[in-house]
Amino acid sequence: MLSSIMITAIIALAVTGALGFVFIPILRKLKFGQTILDIGPVWHKKDKQGTPTMGGIMFIIGVIAAFGAGMAVLYVKGLISFQLSDRMNIINAVSGLIMALMFGLIGFIDDFIKVKKKQNEGLTAMQKIILQVLVIAAYFTARILSGNTSTVIQIPFLGGLDLWYFYYIIMGLAILYLVNAVNLTDGVDGLCTSVTFVYSVVFIIITAMFNALGLTVLAAAAAGGCLGFLIWNFHPAKVFMGDTGSMFFGGIVVALGIGANAEVLMVIASAVYIWEALTVLIQTTYFKLTHGKRLFKMTPIHHSFEIRGWKEVKICIVFSLIAAAAGVVSVLLAKGL
Repeated sequence: MLSSIMITAIIALAVTGALGFVFIPILRKLKFGQTILDIGPVWHKKDKQGTPTMGGIMFIIGVIAAFGAGMAVLYVKGLISFQLSDRMNIINAVSGLIMALMFGLIGFIDDFIKVKKKQNEGLTAMQKIILQVLVIAAYFTARILSGNTSTVIQIPFLGGLDLWYFYYIIMGLAILYLVNAVNLTDGVDGLCTSVTFVYSVVFIIITAMFNALGLTVLAAAAAGGCLGFLIWNFHPAKVFMGDTGSMFFGGIVVALGIGANAEVLMVIASAVYIWEALTVLIQTTYFKLTHGKRLFKMTPIHHSFEIRGWKEVKICIVFSLIAAAAGVVSVLLAKGL
């Protein structure tokens, strides 16, 4: 199994990294550059204005290629088959990847509108939510049609809690929140990529513990894709992932957690994403209630640390360490499921 994980991660890393040599010049030629306006961190205009965006396509291709190769290796080694006992394992992984691709497509449309209009706004918030809800509904429908009708969430050391039909509402809202939270985490060079790498490694371990091999391969592909993209996205970034990439990563995050029936562990391991999005919600609410006052210097919270003088590399390291700490807690709690 370890060799399959390594092969998958290496392929994702190699394909994603190699695509940078081809894809980044194409993005520059097409003038698909990031627009930095005064509504955001104005200090980014100096070094980030015009940096190619939509680079998420690079690791999306890398993840797909690596996932296919990894699943093939598992099949050849006899670790997975298409028999009934393994079918749900495969369906969970494939449907999760398709969900991530659909979120990535929404992000692509959003990015395309931005670069064409040379502005920071693409799809409206309501348009995004409607499209995301449709993807979530399709994902749950696919799970139900494949025979996965469980509405039980496993709470470490306490057992299962059946949420009945409320499961789909609660988990649907969780998916909606996390996908957009991952998107918000993509604000400084390498941040979303490095935090998602940590999350993916955590779920390599968790899914392997649960013998969910299809999802283990997906997590390994995501981890390798993150490393391959970091070659180009680490400060100073040569390319940004755009909403194309961050929404795809958001889809991967929830696909791994829900697919492995580890919803509680998913929430814990997503501590950084949740924190980032929560600061935005708190800031917006506080701003409205106080008629213009701000609780934080700027949100998402990583921008507050920038204002305090933190360098982008330091933010990535500290936030990744927080993600790693949350991941360790998740792995330890996984023993109680």
